[in-house]
Amino acid sequence: MAWEEKNDALNHKFEFKNFREAFAFMTQVALIAEKMDHHPTWTNTYNKVELWLNTHDAGNKVTDKDKKLAAAIDKILPKE
Repeated sequence: MAWEEKNDALNHKFEFKNFREAFAFMTQVALIAEKMDHHPTWTNTYNKVELWLNTHDAGNKVTDKDKKLAAAIDKILPKE
């Protein structure tokens, strides 16, 4: 499933086997985001995580920073 660009953000919904896997994913994303100094907006309910990426200092628009963070997140997803 690819990232969708809508409402001036890259959006992606992820679903995991359980809360533990969802939280582990969020922890990995948090470490990547902190290293890139570019932080997502997200929600988590049990095994579901939804992310929105846009650049606040660019007027809340999608920029290369968002695309780079999305690509980095894709790399940590479990292979199906």
